[in-house]
Amino acid sequence: MLQFLLHVLMPSLFELNFLVPLGILEDDPFVTIDTEGVGQLIKLAATEGRAANPGLKIGVCGEHGGDPRSVRFFSNEADLTYVSCSPFRVPIARLAAAQAAVEKAGE
Repeated sequence: MLQFLLHVLMPSLFELNFLVPLGILEDDPFVTIDTEGVGQLIKLAATEGRAANPGLKIGVCGEHGGDPRSVRFFSNEADLTYVSCSPFRVPIARLAAAQAAVEKAGE
């Protein structure tokens, strides 16, 4: 959602890497999910969706599905069912998902 809004509001700034060194953004929002902003909306949607339908399967697709920090968030904090990403990121996503599962089991 943040990515969409930034792209719509500032199309000339679609590449936001220059905002990271300035301290305006912690991470490039097109690479790693913003857990404090967009992530809270994802958690709310998952919680409310499962309240209405306990068997609801919720996932994410796109490049965030292949980012290890995002995968950990989706798995352990947002409790999503699955992630999907581009083929070249699948090995990283699988490793991150396994690590997140081990981390969650240890809690």
